[in-house]
Amino acid sequence: MNEVIKKITETATRVHEKINKKVKPEIKIPIRALSNVNYDPKVGFFELKGAKKKRELTVNTIKSFAQSLKMMGLSKQVVESNDMATKREAYYVSKNWGDARFNEQTESDSTMDDIEAMFMVNREQLGFIPEEKGGDIAGKLIVIDKDPTTGKEIKIDCTKFGSGAYSIPSLVEQLKFETDAKFILAIETAGMFQRLVKHNYWKTSNCILISMGGVPTRACRRFIRRLADDKKLPVYVFTDGDPYGYMSIYRTLKVGSGNAAHINKYFCVPQAKFLGVTPEDIDEYKLPTHPLKDVDKKKIKDVIKNDPFVKQHKDWEKALQLLQKKGQRVEQQALAAHGLNFVLETYLPEKLKKKDKFLP
Repeated sequence: MNEVIKKITETATRVHEKINKKVKPEIKIPIRALSNVNYDPKVGFFELKGAKKKRELTVNTIKSFAQSLKMMGLSKQVVESNDMATKREAYYVSKNWGDARFNEQTESDSTMDDIEAMFMVNREQLGFIPEEKGGDIAGKLIVIDKDPTTGKEIKIDCTKFGSGAYSIPSLVEQLKFETDAKFILAIETAGMFQRLVKHNYWKTSNCILISMGGVPTRACRRFIRRLADDKKLPVYVFTDGDPYGYMSIYRTLKVGSGNAAHINKYFCVPQAKFLGVTPEDIDEYKLPTHPLKDVDKKKIKDVIKNDPFVKQHKDWEKALQLLQKKGQRVEQQALAAHGLNFVLETYLPEKLKKKDKFLP
């Protein structure tokens, strides 16, 4: 029996048995929060400590309890039929659940995440996939996929997309890779990615370019992890110089998040290193900046105080404190102040000569 179906069946059986015995059934769900994770640099990602919340069937919790069981039932149905459902489709299916229906997708997404954590699996194993695509790829990489109709292998050459790019699919476990590239460069913004693609930066630097498009999706993170592990490639990350780029985009890629600590080992890239833009770059490259927003200042204080990753890596604490002292944030595109192609002709080549100075 499929492991997910087995876990769902066992949970449903326990609930049914308790109801027959007139005992309140309950399910225990790991608390998905930064306060419930450990971070060991030797392990490389956030891990759950073990604290759990108990969802017991009472008058006040009957709706959320029913929603959890109905979501498990939908997962079982999808997996058994070898089908899949997007997160949005799962939300709309719930409209047939009567009083147990979800009012907003955020509610169904949260319930889905709870079930993930309870069974220590990822949502793809539950049969659910996100709406968003995984990211874009350009450069010296051949992706080996399978034709969904014939099952035969097909080779996708990421150098042959002209001014476009290969899009990472929602499911990446079946992919294999061929490459002689020297490194992977993961880029925050689609605009910067397009500039580097336009001028064939991947060719002159012999690398693979990946557009994360903000906080990278699970598919993007898993793709990078599988590619880096399989081909033993270093991963360098290029984001804006602000708390969001550092602690929401880079840190999530490298060590995961508290909310998804139960699956971080699959979706993080511990070997990633931060190339830039750093607070030091503001002065070294005389970059135009913007004042830190209140939300930026709050995030800096929060991560310095509470984030296990920052506590383990003092270099990051110093970088955030310097940014705080400057009171400024800087965008990748600010490099264009020195010329549209300054980033590929000067900035990146100079950075790549100083890999020992990359932030951890």
